[in-house]
Amino acid sequence: MSAPAPNPRAGAVSAVLASNRLGIPSVVFFVMAAAAPLTVVAGGATTGYAVTGIVGIPVSYLAVAVILALFAVGYVAMSRHVVNAGAFYTYVSHGLGRPAGVSAAFVALLAYNAMQIGLYGGFGAVLADYLAGRLGWAVPWWACALLGWAVVGTLGVLRVDLNGRVLAVMLILEIAVAVVFDLVMVAHPAGRVVDFATLAPAHIFAAGIGAALVTAITGFVGFEATVVFSEETKDPKRTIARATYIAVAVTGLLYALSSWAMSVATGPDRIVEAARADGTELMFTLVAPHVGPTLVDVGHLLFITSLFAALLAFHNTVARYLFALGRERVVPAALGRTNPRTGAPLFGSLTQSLLALGVLLGYAVAGLDPILHLFFWVTVTGGLGVLILMAGTSAAVVGFFARDPHEEPAWRRALAPALATLALVTVLVVTIREFAVLLGVAPTSPLRWLFPASYGVAALLGLGWALLLRAARPRVYAAIGWGAASATVPPPPTVPAAARPASHARV
Repeated sequence: MSAPAPNPRAGAVSAVLASNRLGIPSVVFFVMAAAAPLTVVAGGATTGYAVTGIVGIPVSYLAVAVILALFAVGYVAMSRHVVNAGAFYTYVSHGLGRPAGVSAAFVALLAYNAMQIGLYGGFGAVLADYLAGRLGWAVPWWACALLGWAVVGTLGVLRVDLNGRVLAVMLILEIAVAVVFDLVMVAHPAGRVVDFATLAPAHIFAAGIGAALVTAITGFVGFEATVVFSEETKDPKRTIARATYIAVAVTGLLYALSSWAMSVATGPDRIVEAARADGTELMFTLVAPHVGPTLVDVGHLLFITSLFAALLAFHNTVARYLFALGRERVVPAALGRTNPRTGAPLFGSLTQSLLALGVLLGYAVAGLDPILHLFFWVTVTGGLGVLILMAGTSAAVVGFFARDPHEEPAWRRALAPALATLALVTVLVVTIREFAVLLGVAPTSPLRWLFPASYGVAALLGLGWALLLRAARPRVYAAIGWGAASATVPPPPTVPAAARPASHARV
């Protein structure tokens, strides 16, 4: 029996997030901080050039921005009718059914934890290198990572609007520096000619563009989290829509501009060679002769804060997923409780922090490379999980509106979501096919299948747990996806065993 459609703002449940805390700017800051613009510009774009060996990275960022804008049409339309911090999990539950929703929840927890915890490797290593190079302090990467962990864990249990202000300052500064560096590079073109070759649309059809698209899409991971904060926003229907489109547009244009500017400064024919030679230092190397050491040092420092901002943003996302599942009793109910003073998801935040601590200590004891084995491998795998979720969610939007159009126009409820599903599934297939390239391992390496297969395992575990809930805890099962109104969903009617026809036996 399907649950009634209760008011998602119902006050019958004490486990609710603090409402009316976030406006459009704060939500944009959260999601763009998770995307870590300066990290993508300095690290992602140069890695894209170096790994793929093609020059169409700038146009690939624009292409991905178009795909995600298409995805956002149905995603935002559904957010007007379903308000829940569970986001992907909630949408898949309403669009494709409760078992699929719980599977999506397990995939989401794995993916976002991978993104968040993997970033500690990059943060710790980059901060350790900065302290060694600028101050002469020999600090191990794991000590720097644990410092970041302590600050993120503390902020995670405080007021969400305080987190938004912290992210706002960091994000504005890193975008400003990236734009200044872009202008400097364009003002000093190779051969004294500003070349637009890397922006040519023809690159979309070039051989190897699949890997470039995969590289580009990982740079946008985090923009979809606008809906995660829907319960804490002022006027969710307006705020979420505008924040989502702003985040996609600003990040897409910034990534395309920055990666193109680097190709202008080196020349399109030398950008791949330069990226392979200088790596993440390419942007700083290109601007250093023209801006002086002080601004370059500021850029390096903001590179570190960009990683920290992404850590904080993804921590908040994971905490709210755990909160949404705990509130509905899909996972232990304690995770669905908030800090009575700040309204933050207290136990969800603490759980994520403890998990991250365990992984960091494990990597430190094992002596594994924080950049390759933690930052690179784990975050790339996290990006794959989010791509899986976006493809499933886009299909769920079609299913949701197929049952009830909710007076939404056909473009929002059917056409755009269907096209987005097709595009995202295509990119997903290319991603899995070229995953060995992304990991930097041989095509025969078992790692190229083990990492993607982890999401298959997570999805099957989620499916099995959902079926177990249906059999053993029918009231919990009936309330899946209803968020703050989950306690108001009545239990499904039961029929005495003696009166139940054999044809109605449970399966």
